[in-house]
Amino acid sequence: MKVDDLILVSVDDHIVEPPTMFDQHLTTAQKAFAPRVHKDKNGADYWLFEGRRAGNIGLNAVVGRIREEYGCEPISFDQMRKGSWDIHARIDDMNANGLLASLNFPSVVTFDGSLFHQFENKKNALTLLKAYNDWHIDEWCGSYPGRNIPNAIVPYWDINATVEEIKRVVKKGCHAISFTDNPALKGQPSLHSDHWEPLWKVCAENKVMINIHIGSGAQAPHASMDSPIDAWIITMPISIVNSAADWLHLKALQKYPDLKISLSEGGIGWIPYFLERADFVHEHHKAWTFANFGDKKPSDVFREHFLTCFIDDKFGLDNLSAIGEDNVAYECDYPHSDTVWPESADRLFATLNNLPERTINKISHENALRLFNFDAFGMMGGRDKCTVRALRALAADVDTEPKSYGAGTQQIGNQQDRVTSGDIIRMFTAVGKEDGKITADA
Repeated sequence: MKVDDLILVSVDDHIVEPPTMFDQHLTTAQKAFAPRVHKDKNGADYWLFEGRRAGNIGLNAVVGRIREEYGCEPISFDQMRKGSWDIHARIDDMNANGLLASLNFPSVVTFDGSLFHQFENKKNALTLLKAYNDWHIDEWCGSYPGRNIPNAIVPYWDINATVEEIKRVVKKGCHAISFTDNPALKGQPSLHSDHWEPLWKVCAENKVMINIHIGSGAQAPHASMDSPIDAWIITMPISIVNSAADWLHLKALQKYPDLKISLSEGGIGWIPYFLERADFVHEHHKAWTFANFGDKKPSDVFREHFLTCFIDDKFGLDNLSAIGEDNVAYECDYPHSDTVWPESADRLFATLNNLPERTINKISHENALRLFNFDAFGMMGGRDKCTVRALRALAADVDTEPKSYGAGTQQIGNQQDRVTSGDIIRMFTAVGKEDGKITADA
């Protein structure tokens, strides 16, 4: 097998929502309360939701920049590679990367759509959330069938509305939702409350994958404001471990064999020890904790219900037998700073080429297409049109050279010092972050 023969599917990428997102999916009356993009006096583009300024539109969307400008978060659409927010340019960049299909998470509305949860008018919030899903499924994914895996957000402030929205998007061909990794941190009942029983049931019955992205509830902590930001970046993916342990003890996993959870952007190298520790704790402590996995070990339950993913993780692949080759998929993380675009196929193949071809196929695309119920080959007109070779042939004119987009209004730290957690926190405080109600011409 050669890299050109590889078929590559990513289960974790991101969209910077374009200004036209709601244009085609709201009635004339609904457009009266539709969020809109504005530009402030510093040249920053921003969304205004219910009179409140949302977060930085270009959060970590630094793909295609020279690395010296990583961390200088884009504050306007023209400071980003166009593929971050334009579907046609995104397909060009996917082709250049040899990437067949991608599952994308929101940005401004947050990974789990929780921006809508903060609305005072929940009726408007539900209308806008549905409009987001229609835009995402019909426009972003529908413009190029077979290229983007639909991933809906749900109004989990209302369990009945959540169930109905899942049923609605399933009819549109969407078999994935983005959910918080810890609803208790969002003012909702914990995972272990019977409150969520209808959610588990509807997802299992409709084969809907529940994606829990790092940072969608629990946050990776900064050791201190003086700590090098590198320390936080290193541990950020692994921060999902606490949520993974919590979800592993979900009783619904025993009740619903078809219930699936994806640990989005969490990496895989930590999982062998995690599973070893889970089995030890269960055997050693169950007599007094009353933990119950039936006649199975926690590691068995994990392999039956969880999908994991990685960008670059040689240690995890070297220990694949301790994870399970049916539980691992690839992630590109475009347009974030961890992405290795446009070299994803080449770097992945370099770490996979010692594995059997059957295993390579599972990790590179089969697990993802199977678990997300996504028939990319059928929609693309055959497997031969889905390889790295075939896709890159479509991108001969795509410029992939790193460029300087400028740091905008941001200055991080001092060239003589390490960039710290405090520097990054201050950057976000200074650039586009304003509390309270603001006017449209801020």
